[in-house]
Amino acid sequence: MGPSMIYMVIGVSAFILIVLFAVFKGNDNKRSGSEYLKEAQKQKEEAAIQEELAAVQEEAAAPKRRAEDLDFWDMYPEETEEAEEETEKKTYQNPYTEKAEKEKEADRQKEEEARNDPATDGKHTLITNRDGSEEWVLISPYLKKSTLDFTKMEDNAGLKRYMENGRKISYVGADISKHTGKIHFPSLKAAGIDYVMIRLGSRGYSSGQIALDENFKENIDGALEAGLDVGIYFYSQAITQDEAVQEANFVVQNLEPYRGKVKYPVAFNMGFVSNDTSRIEGLGREDKTNITISFLEAVKAAGYVPMVYGDKEWFLKEVDLSKLQDYDVWLSQEEDIPDYPYRYAMWQYDTDGILNGIDGGADLNICFIGYSER
Repeated sequence: MGPSMIYMVIGVSAFILIVLFAVFKGNDNKRSGSEYLKEAQKQKEEAAIQEELAAVQEEAAAPKRRAEDLDFWDMYPEETEEAEEETEKKTYQNPYTEKAEKEKEADRQKEEEARNDPATDGKHTLITNRDGSEEWVLISPYLKKSTLDFTKMEDNAGLKRYMENGRKISYVGADISKHTGKIHFPSLKAAGIDYVMIRLGSRGYSSGQIALDENFKENIDGALEAGLDVGIYFYSQAITQDEAVQEANFVVQNLEPYRGKVKYPVAFNMGFVSNDTSRIEGLGREDKTNITISFLEAVKAAGYVPMVYGDKEWFLKEVDLSKLQDYDVWLSQEEDIPDYPYRYAMWQYDTDGILNGIDGGADLNICFIGYSER
C-alpha cells in the first residue's frame, strides 16, 4: 500500500476509536445520572418517612381525647330514666290522659296568675289616690304590722268598741274644731264618749299665717269640765322644718294653762286641700317626712305624747313610714274594717256620724291605747 492509503486507514481507525470512546462515555454519564436521581429520590422518601414518624410520635405523646370531651355532645341532653318514662307516656298517651294533663296545666297557670295578682298575693294593698285613681302598693316586710282582730270589734249605736273576754279594752272618741259648731259636752259624756281630740289651731294653706282655732278655749274648757279626756291636733301647712318647729311652739304655748290636763297625744295633721292649691304641693316625700319629725320632736321635748295623723294614701305615698316608727299613728279610713296594714293607735272611722251633743255630722274615733291610764 502506498503512503496515502496508510494515512487513510489510520484516520478511519482513529475516527472509529473516537466514536467508540464517545459512546462509552455517554453510557457512563447516563449511568451516573440515573444513580444520582435514584439517590435523590431515596433521600426524599426517607425524609417523608421521618416526618410521618415524628407526627406519629407527637400524637402518641399528646393527651388522649375522650368522647365526652367533644363539644357537640352538649347539644344532646342526657337521657334519664324519668325522661325516658315521660317520652313513653307521650308516645302512648290516650285522649283522656291528654285532657287531664291539659286541665292540670290550666290549673297550674291559674295558680301562677293568682300568686302574681296583687289583689290576692297578700303582698300588696290598694290605695285610692286623691285624683281618684287606684294603685297597688307593696307592703313592706320591715314595718310593724297591725295585730288587731276585728272579730272582737262591736258596734253600739255607731260607736265602736274593741272587746276581749267580754271586757272593753278600747276608748271611744270624737275630734272637734270650730267646724263642729256648738257642742254639749255633758251629752257627749252620757253618750259614751271617753275622750275628744281638739283642734288647737292651723296654718293657712295659702297665706301661711298661724291662727288659733276660734273655739279652742271653749272646747277644751267644756270637755275638761264634763270629765272628758282631751288630746290636741294642729293642722299644718309648714314647708320647712323651721316652720314646723314654729307650729309646735305655738301649740305648746297655748297649752301652758292646761299642762298636766292633756292626757291624750298632740297630733300633727298635714294634708292637701280639696279644690284648691295648698302650700305643701311642692314638697317631696322626704321634705314632708322631715317636717313631720321636726314638729313631733318639739312636742315630745315639751313633755307631750306626739302623734301623726293621716289617711292610707298619705301614710303610704306622701311620707316615709320607716322614719316615723317611733311615733303613734292616728289613721283616718272610713271603712267597716280598715285594710291599712301597719300598726296604729287610733282610728277615725266616720266623719259624718250621729252623736248626741253634736249637731250635724260627727267625727268618730276609737283608740286602742289607754293614754289617760299611763
